[in-house]
Amino acid sequence: MRSLADAVAEAVAEPVLSVAAVHGGDTATAWRMDLASGRRVFAKTHPTPPPGFFTTEAAGLRWLAEPGTTAVADVVAVSDGDVDNPAHLVLEWIESGRPRRDTEAEFGRSLALLHRATPESFGRTDRRSTGSLELPNEPVDTWAEFYATQRMAPLARLARDRHALPDASIAALERLDADRLRVVGGPPEPPARLHGDLWAGNRIVDADGRSWLIDPAAHGGHREFDLAMMRLFGGFGSVCFAAYQEVAPLADGWRERTALHQVAPLVVHAIKFGGGYRASAAEAIATYA
Repeated sequence: MRSLADAVAEAVAEPVLSVAAVHGGDTATAWRMDLASGRRVFAKTHPTPPPGFFTTEAAGLRWLAEPGTTAVADVVAVSDGDVDNPAHLVLEWIESGRPRRDTEAEFGRSLALLHRATPESFGRTDRRSTGSLELPNEPVDTWAEFYATQRMAPLARLARDRHALPDASIAALERLDADRLRVVGGPPEPPARLHGDLWAGNRIVDADGRSWLIDPAAHGGHREFDLAMMRLFGGFGSVCFAAYQEVAPLADGWRERTALHQVAPLVVHAIKFGGGYRASAAEAIATYA
């Protein structure tokens, strides 16, 4: 099999002059590559990717970029690999920098506008799964049905298979079906265009102080999900959330629903990493089941 540098050189139609490792991420290995033209790109690969791994991510990035509301890393080249070439995703290089005074407010406003660019349905019309756990994204009409059938039920099965949560927590997770979610999930909302994995590491602030989105698990979902994810791991200032509220105010009771939207990422982390995520996931589940 050819090297990643050779595969990238063919994909971008110019030689790769230098390669340096970029740290971060838990499933792929990443590299900074300098090209003969003077251009710099980001490239990542995976030795045994799930089917459609990088083309799904590339489609998600392009989908998030469609409304033009938020800066999203541009896809330069993508391949899920074959017998001769490694799977890879090549993106424009974004030079990291420091935030400006208005960086957080600007990002909050742009995220609100992104969420308001309503997709066709909850889930994904291409029906592709997302994330290292390959969670399904079948298109459905309501958030309650989506969260129940595409997140709660699959995660309960995975948690049971991998002994990631106590039996009582798994049973409680299974009780978060569509009927229960209609009760605890607040007023119905149209689907929002979600990043789907919006922790601080998937937002890059560039040298000009502008925020960029990378590494999505993009799908149509409830907009409170992205915001709950942002609060779960921190890294976004209060100014960001206030600016979001100015553009697209959340429905009454959103604070009480934050942990509901954190159930899915907490269970994912309990399955993948264990540790304190197990107790946090169990506590969030018990709040609503």
